[in-house]
Amino acid sequence: MVSSDQRRRQLAREKFERQQQRREEARRRTRRLTVIIASSVAVVAVVGVGAYVGFDGDDSKSSAGAAATADPSASPSASESSAPEPEMTIDKKAKYSMSLSTSQGDIEIAMDAAKTPHTTNSFKALADKGYFDDTKCHRLTTQGIFVLQCGDPKGDGTGGPGYTIPDENLTALGKAGADGAVTYPAGTVAMANTGQPGTGGSQFFLVYKDTKLPPSYTPFGTMDDAGLKAVEKVAKGGVTGGAGDGAPKKTVTVKKVTVDKA
Repeated sequence: MVSSDQRRRQLAREKFERQQQRREEARRRTRRLTVIIASSVAVVAVVGVGAYVGFDGDDSKSSAGAAATADPSASPSASESSAPEPEMTIDKKAKYSMSLSTSQGDIEIAMDAAKTPHTTNSFKALADKGYFDDTKCHRLTTQGIFVLQCGDPKGDGTGGPGYTIPDENLTALGKAGADGAVTYPAGTVAMANTGQPGTGGSQFFLVYKDTKLPPSYTPFGTMDDAGLKAVEKVAKGGVTGGAGDGAPKKTVTVKKVTVDKA
C-alpha cells in the first residue's frame, strides 16, 4: 500500500514532469518561431508572438544577424509541413497573373512561371481550391522593412498549406552587399519562410517601399501600380497599437484570389 508521503512525492514528481514537458513544448515552439534575419536598419520592437510571422528573435545581434523581428518570417508547425507539394500542372514557359480582390482594393501581380515554376504552380493550386479566400493579411511592418504579409488562413502567422516548396529565383535581385542584404524594390511580391532554405508555404509579402533583406526570399511577382498604391494606403494607416510591426489598423481581407495565364 502506498503511504501518504510516497503519494505526495509521486504527485510532486508527476507535476514536475508535466511542467518540464510544457516548458520543452514551449521551447520547441519558440525555436520554430524564431528567425534570425538581417536588414541594414535598426532592430524593430517585438509585437505579438505569431510567426509565418515569428515576431521573436535575438535583439542583441547586429549587421547580418540584426532585426530579427523585422523579417517576413513564416513558421507553421512541423505537422503542417509534411505533405507533398501539388503536382506540376502549369505551363512553365508561360506568364501568369495572380489577382487579389481585397477589402482595400484589387491587387494584380505579374508572375513568371519560367523563373518560379514551383511557386507559381503552388499558388495556382491553392487559389483554385479557394485556399486564400476570406483570409486576412495579418502583418504590417513599417519600421526596418516595409511589407504587408498575407497568405495565412489562421491569421496569426502560424498557418500553412501542409507542404513546403523550394526557394527559387534568389539571384534575381543581385549580389548581396557587405551587410548581407539586397534591395527588394517597392512592388515586389515574395515568399515568406522560416529563415531556413526550402520552407516556403502559402505566406507571402508585398513590398510597398524599397526594403533591404537577405536574398533568401523567393521573389515571384510584381504588383501593378494600383495594387501598390492600395498597399501604400494600408501602410499609411499604421499598425494597430502604434507599433512598427503587427496587425494593420486598416484590416485587409483577401476576398478572392485567382491565378491564370496572362
